[in-house]
Amino acid sequence: QFHLVESGGGLVQPGGSLRLSCEASGMTLDYGAIAWFRQAPGNEREGLACINYRDATTDYADSVKGRFTISKGNDKKTVYLQMDSLKPEDTAVYYCAADTPRSCSLISWLYAYWGQGTQVAVSS
Repeated sequence: QFHLVESGGGLVQPGGSLRLSCEASGMTLDYGAIAWFRQAPGNEREGLACINYRDATTDYADSVKGRFTISKGNDKKTVYLQMDSLKPEDTAVYYCAADTPRSCSLISWLYAYWGQGTQVAVSS
């Protein structure tokens, strides 16, 4: 059975950084994609970044382009989201999602597998 587990969330001051991790198990991701989404209370789920696992090509939402970086680990089962220059409006629950075969997309309903989420709070 395929599982995704996020970690790395927490409280950070504005301008700070966090690195989220998404560890996948139970599936080969060679022809798949992993994406990061977030959802704040009262808001729709927002696609942030995605990566094609095979060739590491990426795509970003305009809201995070230049501040967030998605990458895959050398262990072939982990994807990271490096978040820099964090703002209070980045506060949300962050989810990773995966699907295979899949090309990188920021559309949530295309992904079959989801993690449980990790809370990120940006506040002074």
